[in-house]
Amino acid sequence: MLEFRTAGFNPYSVKYSPFFDSRIAVGAGANFGLVGNGRLFILNLTSNGIVCEKFFETQDCLFDVTWSEQHENQLLTAGGDGSIKLFDIGVGEFPVAGWQEHSREVFSVHWNLVNKATFLSSSWDGTIKIWTPERTESVTTLPVHSCVYSAQFSPHHPEIVTSVSRDSHLRVFDLRSKPSAQNHMTLAIPIHAPPKVPVIGYSSGSVGPTECLTHDWNKYRDSVLATAGVDGVIRTFDLRSPSGPVNFLTGHEYAVRKVSWSPHLSDVLLSASYDMTCRVWTDGSNDQGGQARELGRMDVHTEFAMGVDWCLFGAEGWCASCAWDERVLVWDVREFMRT
Repeated sequence: MLEFRTAGFNPYSVKYSPFFDSRIAVGAGANFGLVGNGRLFILNLTSNGIVCEKFFETQDCLFDVTWSEQHENQLLTAGGDGSIKLFDIGVGEFPVAGWQEHSREVFSVHWNLVNKATFLSSSWDGTIKIWTPERTESVTTLPVHSCVYSAQFSPHHPEIVTSVSRDSHLRVFDLRSKPSAQNHMTLAIPIHAPPKVPVIGYSSGSVGPTECLTHDWNKYRDSVLATAGVDGVIRTFDLRSPSGPVNFLTGHEYAVRKVSWSPHLSDVLLSASYDMTCRVWTDGSNDQGGQARELGRMDVHTEFAMGVDWCLFGAEGWCASCAWDERVLVWDVREFMRT
């Protein structure tokens, strides 16, 4: 396990570069993001451990980062001041572009993995905005009318956008549809719908709808997503049967802040939680009659675990995590899986 300290800054997001297996970006904020500056760290994995290649100072906390799919040295940040900024590692100490349309904190940014010319942002102002790097104004605004904690483009189709929000709904937008009264929205799935069969460790009567903080697309199955949030339960959904969750993954003691499907294995996902653990799970889809279950956990962090991301290259188990203990850890999932 490798470790890097983000001294004086509490990380919110960690992302591996899609171009280099040794480069990681971390978005952070001073004073847990409540007040003060932000900092974008560019880290390199070397034979001497993790080294900070460069950092950029920002005026407000950075809640999310995403690498450009067009340019290996560029990446976007989501700011607590409502701004989106594009940084270039090879150009000075200031952003090379910026956008300011959101009226509240920007909580997520995501680059289109298929049509690499567009990216999106989501905000506490209840909107998702679609952008291109060349334009100063957004291309499209998708109103959600609820604080949007996470939005993504589908990795399988360039015109499909999904989001999760404070009102405990998973929304699907199809940008090919006419912008009618639904504003491109094709599905709104209640995340808190009860399971179709009894689930061990889950009691539907104990909690009502709670805020959903994170979601991620499965990289191999083009209709499958995972969501998680305040109630600590990870749910998987299949958009072909959108009436409710397919699987419930229970075990986290507090809110789940981030989920990420493996880029190598179609049934495996990672989670980071306020219970200070990062856990690896299977949804059971690769086993005949298999059960969704926890495969292992990493509990080295000593504060809220905020972000987790898989390395796209090499062996199938390497990942990075970050937490409010001012640490970024790079570790092999397989070392923490139960035999």
